[in-house]
Amino acid sequence: MSSHHRLPLLLAPAFALLLTLFALPAMAVDRCSSSRMDDTPPAVNFRVDNDLLGGKEQDQGYTNGAQLTFVSPNLNDYVDDPCLPRLARWINRYLERLQPGRFEQQNMVFSIAQGLFTPVDYTRSDLIEGDRPYAAVLLASFGYNARNESRLDTTQLQLGTVGPAALGRQVQDLVHQVTGSEAFMGWEHQLHNEPVLRLVHERMRRWPGNDSFDADGWAWDAIAHWGGALGNLSTHANAGMEVRFGWKLPDDFGSTPLRPAGENTAPPIRGRGRGWSAHVFLTSDVRWVLHDITLDGNTFRHSHRVDRRPLVGDAGYGLAVMYGHWKFALARYHRSREFEEQKDPPVFGSFTVSRML
Repeated sequence: MSSHHRLPLLLAPAFALLLTLFALPAMAVDRCSSSRMDDTPPAVNFRVDNDLLGGKEQDQGYTNGAQLTFVSPNLNDYVDDPCLPRLARWINRYLERLQPGRFEQQNMVFSIAQGLFTPVDYTRSDLIEGDRPYAAVLLASFGYNARNESRLDTTQLQLGTVGPAALGRQVQDLVHQVTGSEAFMGWEHQLHNEPVLRLVHERMRRWPGNDSFDADGWAWDAIAHWGGALGNLSTHANAGMEVRFGWKLPDDFGSTPLRPAGENTAPPIRGRGRGWSAHVFLTSDVRWVLHDITLDGNTFRHSHRVDRRPLVGDAGYGLAVMYGHWKFALARYHRSREFEEQKDPPVFGSFTVSRML
């Protein structure tokens, strides 16, 4: 059997393990106390990113992404709490170094995600030297969040694949058939299959760090973040800020779904929302990028690559609306050029729907 066909088989056990971790928490919910479920309920989030949501006629760069996430209720600990399935508790015993120290609240997050990256000219079937490579990434991840009133630490371990095994061409062709869009012709030049791993850590600090942000009325807050990532998927250091203003701000650490602990995944302190609430947000992030496989190409095999820029910035704005168990967020992001040959800065949008269980 060729290495091209062996790789998806080698990745299968890792994906099966993480998908099991993702699916089983719903079974563990029955073992949680009713008071804890009412005070700090679990949640499910679904997010879709697309450059068409950016309101600009382009289909290039980060062209499409989707992520499904399960958020656990607040946990007493990561290895003995019955709200986690037995498999997750067993694995957590071996990943103690990734877990934050003692905080007032803590939870786990399980997710599976896919991202697609394409050049500008969809009509060309030849290798486009002056534009980014075709690439698809499929990831399964689990993370540890821990917080007090004004501080959050989050760590995520992400495992997956880049290349044909990530099914990028099939997903894009299906979406374009449904929307009546033209198919991209150059997927045969996409990056080769390669297992990818990334460890992401960020710390967040919110102001004001008191009850005023959760007032029953108009309020504001500001959330700073700093951290980085290490792995063959990407390696970077980053920092940024989000500012929110609205009616009954939620008890979380941001409405930006691209953040590791954004969009309803931080452990709550005050539990479920009350009636209608809404807010607008402005967000920014600056990254010093040492490696990005979707731009630098495969690690161990020759592949298409471009001249990556070391500094990349994002600026975004959006609206989040909550009612009862539901939360909806729509955002638009403007990104600086990611590589030297890139003609236009990328613009894309993101839509997230969340539900507390």
